[in-house]
Amino acid sequence: MATYKSIRYLVPDEVVEHTDSINALADVNTSTVAPEVGQTLKWSDANSRWQPADIEESGSSGTQKALFGFGMADAGRTNISNLVSSSGVVASDTTGVGTSRNGLAAASYGGDKAIFGFGYSGSNTTNVTNLVSNAGVVASNTTGVGTARTYTAAAGFGGDKAIFGFGDTNSGGNYTNVSNLVSNAGVVASDTTGVGTARNDLAATSYGGDKVIFGFGTTTSGATNITNLVSNTGVVASDTTGVGTAINRRAAAGYGGDKGIFGFGSDGGYPGQTSVTNLVSNAGVVATDTTGVGTGRENVAATSYGGDKAIFGFGKAEVDYMMPYNTTNLVSNVGVASSDVTGVGTARDSLAAAGFSTTA
Repeated sequence: MATYKSIRYLVPDEVVEHTDSINALADVNTSTVAPEVGQTLKWSDANSRWQPADIEESGSSGTQKALFGFGMADAGRTNISNLVSSSGVVASDTTGVGTSRNGLAAASYGGDKAIFGFGYSGSNTTNVTNLVSNAGVVASNTTGVGTARTYTAAAGFGGDKAIFGFGDTNSGGNYTNVSNLVSNAGVVASDTTGVGTARNDLAATSYGGDKVIFGFGTTTSGATNITNLVSNTGVVASDTTGVGTAINRRAAAGYGGDKGIFGFGSDGGYPGQTSVTNLVSNAGVVATDTTGVGTGRENVAATSYGGDKAIFGFGKAEVDYMMPYNTTNLVSNVGVASSDVTGVGTARDSLAAAGFSTTA
């Protein structure tokens, strides 16, 4: 009979640290992957057991919701947010708090919360962050740490932490490979000098349950398909030569519990906007292009929702003279992107999105 010591697990209202043994057979669902020492567990309503937080089962995370936030509309930069229900329905605008900005990033952290960070305020790049509670409430500004920059990417790793990475320090080609870790309490760490090609306009998603991949973006040579894997301890790896079309201004999100998807963006041509998607396996391998569905556009946002699905939303396209959209495209739990859904709320681009409330 196996036991696992020092297991940290989430309950609906609090986090409990256990230093005693937990009987894996009696208390923990290990049917897919056995938990590791110190791993986060969460309650599964489907089978009335605790399970590793990176294992998604039908019914265990059906309450996961998401949030699109901030971005650029016709009237200028916004702090508008739009909730996404656990069934993928996008709600009308909520007037946000904090500095209106675009070109920011967002990620889940702490098992059931989210964080927006960095971006361009119209006069300067920022390192401002805004925490999101597990009820979807956006908090006022937190003065960040690290290099102020825009068009970064972010994703969760390690079950309950997050990472911001790359970006542009002045929205004018001063690309970075800086990263900033986010603790499971939402605290942003100072700069870590990254590895790999400095760039902006990239995307990031979790994969494999507890790791991250940064991919695509803009370098001094133009659009790229470079990827960088991030370990479950937040260490960024050197470049991997990607596959598929070199595309920038993309979005990415997790689906299926342990895989990811990159989608949409610009290939640098005219009009240039694409609906191409690239699936990411649970081992971090990027697949060749899939011809997408829906309107090709750039500067979209994407997030997981419902525990095992994803949604792309908003963006803009040159074919409409760079008019912003409020179009969304759902992604099934097997990675199939759906046709356009006419959205609600203010049409905008250069926004960010993240999931929250996986346990509430």
